[in-house]
Amino acid sequence: MNKLCRMLAVILVILIVTIPLTAYGQSEGHIKALMNTVNSQLAAGGGSVRLWVTETYTGSQYAGQTVYFNNRTLRLDADWVPGDPGRSGNTDISWLSDLTEGTAKGVLLDDTQTAIYRAMTTWNNVGCSYIPLVKLGDTDIDLGYVQYLVGMGGVPGWLADYTLAGWLPAAFFETALGPGTSEYVLGVTFTFIWVDESGNPTDIDNNKKLDVAFRETYFNNDFPWGINTTFPIDVESVVLHEAGHGLSLGHFGKLIRTDANGKLHFAPKAVMNAGYVTVQQSLSISDMGAFCSIWASWPNR
Repeated sequence: MNKLCRMLAVILVILIVTIPLTAYGQSEGHIKALMNTVNSQLAAGGGSVRLWVTETYTGSQYAGQTVYFNNRTLRLDADWVPGDPGRSGNTDISWLSDLTEGTAKGVLLDDTQTAIYRAMTTWNNVGCSYIPLVKLGDTDIDLGYVQYLVGMGGVPGWLADYTLAGWLPAAFFETALGPGTSEYVLGVTFTFIWVDESGNPTDIDNNKKLDVAFRETYFNNDFPWGINTTFPIDVESVVLHEAGHGLSLGHFGKLIRTDANGKLHFAPKAVMNAGYVTVQQSLSISDMGAFCSIWASWPNR
């Protein structure tokens, strides 16, 4: 059965809507193992960053996962620091989109990149704050530090605060997230944080959140993609969700199935729900509230 048929079956057939616990545990265990390997590499090389959070966005039959490198800490979130010396004292958030792998399957490069730009503009236009989000000049470099660290292309470093690192084949997701994950993960965002000389996470602005160094998002090109369509999967809707992670928003909302008719509902329905159901290119009140709680006082916080 092809990917489109599998995704349609999620909506049209009564299914269990939570990821099986065995699969969930295997995926979480694999992600933690990857994070441990990556961080060991970074520590051995004397790097000043560590991989801290991995967030997946899935088809609606599964609940997206948020996996932390160290669950023992009380501080399970991380945020950008205005004027961060590690980011050259900038108060903006720079972003780049990978053009070498920037074409979603079934969509032209220009249309893919236009959808990305629209999604980023949607976040930048939320009225409570102007960050700003600054797009850097296009490059022909194959962007992606996580790609590099798992031996699948990319570059040994980062060029922007937030990188949309392109549409990658299923093999990347199987390597990074675990066997079987390419069947349901649409996109994944990795958060890297700053660490001090002893390898301890920093909080230089004392806001009880770890300091973000950079973030990267990858999209699964094993699925069919489209523009303004529920299936194939809408590029702009998924980018809008992942860019929310890039701006420190997490998943929220409960996925509910009505047994009588098999229909799926999110409460509340929002861009930052953990599962994709349909085209959603506008932010909900919940999305904007979460965004404003983080960014309304930027950069004076």
